[in-house]
Amino acid sequence: MLNSGSEKLEGGPLSGITVLDFSRVLAGPYCTMVLADLGARVIKVEKFGTGDDTRAFPPFVDAESAYFMCFNRGKESIVLDIKSPRDRDLLEKLLDTSDVLVENFRPGVMERLGYGPERLAKTHPHLIYTSISGFGHSGPMSELPGYDMVVQAMGGVMSLTGWPGERPARVGTSFGDLGAALFGVIGILSALYKRTKNAQGDRVDIGMLDCQAALMETALARYDVEGKVPTCTGDCHPSLAPFETFEAQDERFVIAAGNDQLFLLMADALDASDLALDPDFSTNDLRVRNRPKMVAAIDAVTRTKPVQHWLDALNEAGVPCGPINSIDRLLDHPQLLSRNMIIQVEGESAKPFRTAGNPVKLSAYQDIDPQQATRAPALNQHREVILAEIMAGAESYDQSAAAHVELDDEAHAANPWTAIKDAV
Repeated sequence: MLNSGSEKLEGGPLSGITVLDFSRVLAGPYCTMVLADLGARVIKVEKFGTGDDTRAFPPFVDAESAYFMCFNRGKESIVLDIKSPRDRDLLEKLLDTSDVLVENFRPGVMERLGYGPERLAKTHPHLIYTSISGFGHSGPMSELPGYDMVVQAMGGVMSLTGWPGERPARVGTSFGDLGAALFGVIGILSALYKRTKNAQGDRVDIGMLDCQAALMETALARYDVEGKVPTCTGDCHPSLAPFETFEAQDERFVIAAGNDQLFLLMADALDASDLALDPDFSTNDLRVRNRPKMVAAIDAVTRTKPVQHWLDALNEAGVPCGPINSIDRLLDHPQLLSRNMIIQVEGESAKPFRTAGNPVKLSAYQDIDPQQATRAPALNQHREVILAEIMAGAESYDQSAAAHVELDDEAHAANPWTAIKDAV
């Protein structure tokens, strides 16, 4: 039964899950950011001196990187020197109490450090070991480095982005990194669910190129069926029409009439019955084939009035449409604000800035308060807290073991060896 929303829980569905985050830059940190947004405790392991590379990426808020803070909000930071015996011992204790490990080094790096998946599968079988890399940990290209731009090019999306006859274009956000991050989250959640059944961890191996291929929608199938290589189509959908931008009196906007009924409703809303009567536009297939003629006919109508006039008319008719918002419009967008999608993040300076929040809305849990800034950690900020927890845990274990021996001594006075064996 769905939660009615009258009483919401604090935290998130991953409360109680601890993630040890060895990742840096974007794909891994975005993955663990989502886990933190869902309630997990994320302990970010950083290198001495500089920490995550993105701590040096602009823009800056009082000398702190907004880039870093965006994707590392709600996490804890500890610096570990893996060459130091003391820090290796500390890491072993962290592994004992962690549920998930996430890393996005090139294949082989964690093995050389002594913390590869095969070793940890033996010493920490409960652990969900997650790797995000350019090409995954198998195959002929597994050893190669892969950045977002590389996998966007190799994965095909750049060949579909931009205008016909022009050079390939990168997607405006780091589509390769973000796609891999989200598939990483799916893999982790799946492995955690499996662990509830058999108490065993698993290996999650995410290749960015794999994720790009998975996100190519129908492009691969279209080529295999039609024998024609899909290319960039500008702002229109290759299989639907009208599904593109049109010119209003003041600026361009989008109409997405994805079926014949919506096309008729669109013609009505535009007060252009001739569009509905034109035999070249009677089916979606014909509209795709006659797209230039259709676009010209619609543009001739829409350019006579401003965008807002057409948005009002089309929305009233139930036709999907929208303005082409620049980023500055998003921060104050009423729909995003109503769903707590614009949140505040701050660092040591306590000077907040706005960014996008968690789009996963769960009826059982309280959503983030957009007026309360989420903190991003300073480098090594939580080392002492984590050390204190580990020491307290060790003392608690020692006391518990001692108490167990004492109780068993009373219960099994005739055979004290039984109590000692049970305690071990």
